[in-house]
Amino acid sequence: MEKETLEREGLQKIRTDFNYLISIFREMLQSLGEDKMAAMLPFENNQPLLSNEKVSDEKVAQAIGICFELLNSVEENAATQFRRKTETQFGLENIRGSWGETLNLWKTSGIEEQEIIALLPKIKVMPVFTAHPSEAKRLTVLDIHRELYILLVKNENPLWSISERNVIRQEIKSLLERWWRTGEIYLQKPRLDDERSNVMHYFENVLPQALRLTDQRLLDAWKYMGFSPENLERPEQFPKIEFGSWVGGDRDGHPYVTPEFSASTLKLHREAALKIMKKELLLLAKELSFSEYLNAIPSDFLTSLKTSAEKLGKAGQKALDRNPSEPLRQFINLLIVRLENTLNESFNLDKDCYFYRPESLAIELQKLRNLLIKLGANQINLKCLFPVERSLECFGFHLAKLDIRQNSEYHEKAITQILTASGFADADYASWTEEKRLDFINQELLSNRPFLVSGTKCGTEADNVLGYFKEIKTFVDLHGSDGIGSLIVSMTRSLSDLLLVYLFLREVGLKDANLPVVPLLETIDDLIAGPDILESFLTHPTVQEIRKNKEDLVQEVMLGYSDSNKDGGILTSRWTIYKAEENLTEVGDKLGIKLCFFHGRGGTISRGGGKVHRFLESMPNGSVSGHIKMTVQGETIADQFANRLNACYNLEMMISGTARQAMISSNKVKNQKLYDIMDRLVEMSRKNYRSLLDHPNFIKFYSEATPIDVLEQSKIGSRPARRTGQRSLNDLRSIPWVFSWNQSRFNLTGWFGTGAALAEFEEQFPEDFEYLKTVAKEWLFLKYDLIEIETNLLNSDTDIMKSFADLVHDSDVKTELMNLILSDYERCLKQIESLLSASAEKRRISKLENNKLRKEALDILHFIQIESLTKWRQNKEGDPKEDSQLLLMLLLLVNALSGGLKGTG
Repeated sequence: MEKETLEREGLQKIRTDFNYLISIFREMLQSLGEDKMAAMLPFENNQPLLSNEKVSDEKVAQAIGICFELLNSVEENAATQFRRKTETQFGLENIRGSWGETLNLWKTSGIEEQEIIALLPKIKVMPVFTAHPSEAKRLTVLDIHRELYILLVKNENPLWSISERNVIRQEIKSLLERWWRTGEIYLQKPRLDDERSNVMHYFENVLPQALRLTDQRLLDAWKYMGFSPENLERPEQFPKIEFGSWVGGDRDGHPYVTPEFSASTLKLHREAALKIMKKELLLLAKELSFSEYLNAIPSDFLTSLKTSAEKLGKAGQKALDRNPSEPLRQFINLLIVRLENTLNESFNLDKDCYFYRPESLAIELQKLRNLLIKLGANQINLKCLFPVERSLECFGFHLAKLDIRQNSEYHEKAITQILTASGFADADYASWTEEKRLDFINQELLSNRPFLVSGTKCGTEADNVLGYFKEIKTFVDLHGSDGIGSLIVSMTRSLSDLLLVYLFLREVGLKDANLPVVPLLETIDDLIAGPDILESFLTHPTVQEIRKNKEDLVQEVMLGYSDSNKDGGILTSRWTIYKAEENLTEVGDKLGIKLCFFHGRGGTISRGGGKVHRFLESMPNGSVSGHIKMTVQGETIADQFANRLNACYNLEMMISGTARQAMISSNKVKNQKLYDIMDRLVEMSRKNYRSLLDHPNFIKFYSEATPIDVLEQSKIGSRPARRTGQRSLNDLRSIPWVFSWNQSRFNLTGWFGTGAALAEFEEQFPEDFEYLKTVAKEWLFLKYDLIEIETNLLNSDTDIMKSFADLVHDSDVKTELMNLILSDYERCLKQIESLLSASAEKRRISKLENNKLRKEALDILHFIQIESLTKWRQNKEGDPKEDSQLLLMLLLLVNALSGGLKGTG
């Protein structure tokens, strides 16, 4: 069977499964007396009525919203089944981005097995879960989605009888009724606790299983390629996986992330990690029922059991008595007692009665591994003990590393308050020049004395900054620094922004804790200045002194996709980040320091989203050291990690893709012609992009032609929509900025400026444009960007754009700006087709089929949305009750459209 046939079968499966669910949904509605609503569903070849006074808009929006989520679940399941069939029929190497493809590529390229073995342990990836307010679905509804997916998978079994299938159908019907009776939207803003509970679900219930499956995927591909099994048997031979979190640590513009909340998050993480490990050990004890009469257990091992039990007292003896004559189980039972003492923080006991650090437990597990190998039970070691060792390596006693992020401007206010409280004559730090700041910081870093007497109150910003660093100090003193991630300075503009953090650390006694201070380069100008900032930072005496005490210390640099996009448009953002990666890597190479790029990706293409393996492939050669971090934001957490199979797939893409890029050496000779072309093209693109944003009436147009005012009232995240509450473009967060354009189907954050630039470039430099055509087929960076931009164009809808533009009161403003937008849209589609030498109809069959399935239902929702938005804006000073009802309707539409468009901000 050809692969294209399999793809067509996959598309047909989506339609078949979706119609099956819609038929159940229609039955459920009819059973509740909602016959008219059932008849109006714009799916399954049904021809709905666009207006019906007997069916409320609220019900129509809720029903269509549910249908979209059903379609998303069906597509997710179909993708999993497609990958399975592809592997079965064409081999593991045919899954794009997989270990099968990567290992096959290396093998056919002549890379030796020993070179691969040497690389794998050097790979370290860290997905970082964030709680940015881009998840429009309630946590309760997310649980229902998970249950539905499980039922879909269950229904795949071809062996069910008719009666068994009817039972599954009834279960789905019951689930859909629960969904229908559950409100879809947040009526109150979710608390930070809710957001934390959501990510904790993934850490505790999904990722431990996904880790096992991900390791198995590498093992399967390894054996499939005919490599030696003994070269991939021990945990230390595998790539390292860790997880990070911003929930409870990200305080950039988030006033509710208090020091106390950070402290409780660190405690919660630790308790969850220890419970995961206890669960793993209990399962291991069940599996290792080795009898001492049937296995030659060494006498020194048996003696050590008694010694350990004696130290643990009654609990130790009880652990031995539980499994007499089964020494391996007894060994594990004793480990569980020590782990329970660790969980209960019984640190007053002898040090051998608890685990001071996860390394202590790792040593004990290695003893068990050595014994199993000595007994000739290596298969049992690989099957039963290996996953426990990997789990400990991944989650440790900390579960996930909590990054601490704060804005450089906030730090300036904090140090000003500290200096004022400590009696400095000139305390207005924000007004100082960079030279004066560095002179001051350099002098202060020579001393260990603090600015303040303990307990001194300085002001909101200073008390908050010192407050959370004090909580980190308390945690580090008790449990070590494993649970602390990076100290990220957002909007890093200069060296002083980074060095200032060391003064805060000194103030609370953390100066020598070796916590990583990380720049976040966000705007176009900051990305360009980044290499100079990094070099001055890495060569600073304080930083060099810290590095001297740690071997092979990797320097992390975070790259911001959102603000650079808002600043210069998508093409400018991507090209500037690409060059920044190259230039930053050159700085690292010059100083002999490896870099770990932390990619601040959002869920949408505008904010760096997209397929992980293609994203990784588009990076500059030699820029991936093998260490990498990526944010997983908002609705993408549910999309990528809702179930263990999907979580495994996305982890595999990230680890395999990172390994593949790390194997590629840097190409020291740049294609200067290509760089000159890109620089000219991007300059044109940025100029065209800014021509829209800098238009004197742009904010007026944006405020009226998008539902940004609705999104500012939405309850989809605990964080405010604006950093300081001001109504300006600079202050608006990137998520509602992208979200509002997506909701109104402009999607211009993902393409605007590119069309005019490409057309202008072709006209002025026709030979260079032809050269770009040849390059676009081979250069993965450009090919990836063009396809991503095209995806945003295909997700746009000019008819819906025009309907939203009709909400702009000033017709001259509307006409002028819409001409700019529509002209760029048409030219962008045409130019990308020219560069890729084929129409979207030929290249993007699955994408266009996906759009076709959704179009009619989306049109209905937009019709209601625009009508409701018009009424709500007209009623601003009118009846408060009607205002509340209209807003609720609009928020319901936001949710339904997010599901249909498969994204928010």
